[in-house]
Amino acid sequence: MASQMAIYNRRQLFQAAVAGAALRAAAQTVPRGKMRLGVILSISPDPEAAIRRVHDLGFPTCQVSVRETDDATAAKLRGALDKYHVEATSAVSTGPGPEVYDFYQGPLTIGLVPRQYRQARIARMKEVSDFAGKAGIPAVQGHCGFIPENPNDPLYTEAVEAIRAVAEYCQKNGQNFRCETGQETPITLVRAIRDVGLDNTGVNFDAGNLILYGKANPVDAVEVFGPYIQGVHAKDGLYPTDPKKLGREVPIGEGMVNFPALIGKLKKIGYQNPLTIEREIAGEKQTADILAAKAYLEKLIGP
Repeated sequence: MASQMAIYNRRQLFQAAVAGAALRAAAQTVPRGKMRLGVILSISPDPEAAIRRVHDLGFPTCQVSVRETDDATAAKLRGALDKYHVEATSAVSTGPGPEVYDFYQGPLTIGLVPRQYRQARIARMKEVSDFAGKAGIPAVQGHCGFIPENPNDPLYTEAVEAIRAVAEYCQKNGQNFRCETGQETPITLVRAIRDVGLDNTGVNFDAGNLILYGKANPVDAVEVFGPYIQGVHAKDGLYPTDPKKLGREVPIGEGMVNFPALIGKLKKIGYQNPLTIEREIAGEKQTADILAAKAYLEKLIGP
């Protein structure tokens, strides 16, 4: 009887191994989805006009910067997304209070790190999470601030607790929370995310910001962030040379971001979410630069 059971168990193991190999082979034949393009924009004061612009520019996705969070605005946004067949991949939360993007006032004003604005910004991010839930948007994102490199700094622990409070709230709403890159080195942000300890917490990888703040080469940073990358901002820039000011944003392809290598690295790690173009100027020049970036990135993504 024992020998029969042994034969039976070996047969089960063999069959399981064959089945597993077949599943792996089948999975390898399934074509990977390719990255889609998108654009980031404010939906104020007219959500329909904003989403119509996304559609008219030829983008299937967008990230939306949110100011008004009332039910009527959420309904208008949802209606426009359905009407124009555009997918909003995240809602961007900013403020309240001043946000000065430089190296001196930035640590005092940006994100969840500054104590004097922290509770109001946690409340704001929760408000944006509720808005995103009503509009059917699966993620909330924002800058967390200049998270200290030193994990023993009290501000580091406080920042982790603040991020956790927001991420927990988003988790209850069925959403991811994305920390936007920029003010800290990649390993510092990964440390903070791991210390938050929630599986819905990840990164909106802003390639340009890593250059503008002088924090990392974006191509190398992909390996550091790895599976935490939930969204990508396609943005370009130059490294800072004035110790008080950030580097200068420039049109995609004219700065220090090596987009061919970056997209190749994103493909290598299996990233399939959108590349969202961000051009932080206004007017006709912004539209021209966005369309030029779209054509350039489409060639890199490939068929």
